[in-house]
Amino acid sequence: MRIEEHPVLGKIEKGELVDFTMDGKPLKGHEGEPISAALKAAGVMVHRHTHKHSPRGVFCAIGRCTDCVMVVNGKANVRTCVTPLEQGMVVETQYGVSAKAK
Repeated sequence: MRIEEHPVLGKIEKGELVDFTMDGKPLKGHEGEPISAALKAAGVMVHRHTHKHSPRGVFCAIGRCTDCVMVVNGKANVRTCVTPLEQGMVVETQYGVSAKAK
């Protein structure tokens, strides 16, 4: 589910539909939208697990907290709420603070 039209922002322009993977699962999203928006549209709510194994997802959605960080293209701690989606991105659930994907 995506916002098609916003009462303040008007009609939302979408980028091209691109392919990416999340934990090896093929997904599609619109180029340029935040990775977290593409994941939410695909039904993915958990982005990482804390060192105590607590699941986390989008919280602030403005890049201030670390709840949405994931491993993107091999790089840990990427804030997915402010990182634009690109064709072929490899997104993985992050385990721990600066850990790699499992």
